Amino acid sequence: MTKSICKAALIAAFVVSFSTLPTSSYAFSPEAQQMCTGDAFRLCSSEIPDIPRVTACMIANRASLSSGCRTVMDREAQPSPAVASKTSITIAKKPPLG
Repeated sequence: MTKSICKAALIAAFVVSFSTLPTSSYAFSPEAQQMCTGDAFRLCSSEIPDIPRVTACMIANRASLSSGCRTVMDREAQPSPAVASKTSITIAKKPPLG
């Protein structure tokens, strides 16, 4: 295969793997896909198409991400206020012994 065909196949695999995710834990917005595809290929191509591994790689290489990708990932990593209020946990202090 030529280099351009291999690259096209990798891009297709990456896009398809992002677009078929049913859960929000690894569901990236179209903006994140657009801003981060180049970084994913540059930094984490060996992990494609395993989305959890690509995500972990991107997080591990956060300092090397393009500013646009870093901004989108930071924004999408923050839970919305509605989600944050549903998932907050209150830890009660233990009463003193004795």
